[in-house]
Amino acid sequence: MIIRPETLLRPVPGGLYCPAGDFWIDPTRPVARAVITHGHADHARAGHGAVLATKETLAIMAARYGARFAGSMQALAYGERAAIGGIAVRLVPAGHVLGSAQAVVEKGGARVVVSGDFKRRRDPTCTAFEPVACDIFISEATFGLPVFRHPPDAGEIAKLLLSLSTFPDRCHLVGAYSLGKAQRVIALLRETGYDAPIYLHGAMQKLCDLYEALGVGLGDLRPAQEMMKTPLTREVFKGAIVIAPPSSLNDIWSRRLGDVVTCFASGWMRVRARARQRQVELPLILSDHADWDELTATVAELKPGQLWVTHGAEEALVHWAQTNGVPARALSLVGYDEDGAGERDEAEA
Repeated sequence: MIIRPETLLRPVPGGLYCPAGDFWIDPTRPVARAVITHGHADHARAGHGAVLATKETLAIMAARYGARFAGSMQALAYGERAAIGGIAVRLVPAGHVLGSAQAVVEKGGARVVVSGDFKRRRDPTCTAFEPVACDIFISEATFGLPVFRHPPDAGEIAKLLLSLSTFPDRCHLVGAYSLGKAQRVIALLRETGYDAPIYLHGAMQKLCDLYEALGVGLGDLRPAQEMMKTPLTREVFKGAIVIAPPSSLNDIWSRRLGDVVTCFASGWMRVRARARQRQVELPLILSDHADWDELTATVAELKPGQLWVTHGAEEALVHWAQTNGVPARALSLVGYDEDGAGERDEAEA
């Protein structure tokens, strides 16, 4: 029986729905059966009847929402197949954050790949993106404009280390989202040989501990709050790195650190107006999403029969694909975080 790939997944207001298997991928509301690509709050919500995801994503959801975040949970290893209502589903690495996956949906020789959020560059905290040939590639486009070309990670970390050496008496407060970005910044610092203690805002601790438990070494991490209780608080943080949610960069909590160099690790730091708006002294252009070159290179590599774009700068990527001979459409799905952070509340953890 010949299956048209367009029938495997249907974009509807609640997300991507598979009628034949009666399941959803990253639904924006509670459903009976959900396949979850990764643990960010705009993709992984609590309250589903059954959830299929990688073991790391299930662990992240349990850490954020409690052990009973769904009626039942099924862990699927990368490359392993599961059958849901006669539809074959497997998860392959997406390179976004720990446990992130693309969802590969297949039946009757037709194959649709849902990228979830992804990036193509190396990340010491998660498995690299794996390209999968497909009839339809459903891609994110968070940074889907030509202006977004992320610089090499090593250069951005070098900027942070140079600032540390230039201003040894100032605390460097790095804003980073609690799932994925914080751990990546720490791991990249450790790879340079930086082995000093790194201090964490309380919102970072739980997920950093979970990364460690899942085998991602992050070195000497200490709670910043404990150091704030000492009479020499500002002396402790001189020349130190503190990782905190972006929402804490300019609040009362951060003022207790003393003289601070405010940093923010985000792909949006390419936009100078955003850095100025957040009063960021040292922008660090580090993103967990594919930039324009990675998005277009991925489509060119896969050569899918169709490209569907789910969220972000949809029209620019659609136009590029059509110009380069790939039929494409924008799905205009709502409910996913437009700033690319994957966090509704940076301090929720």
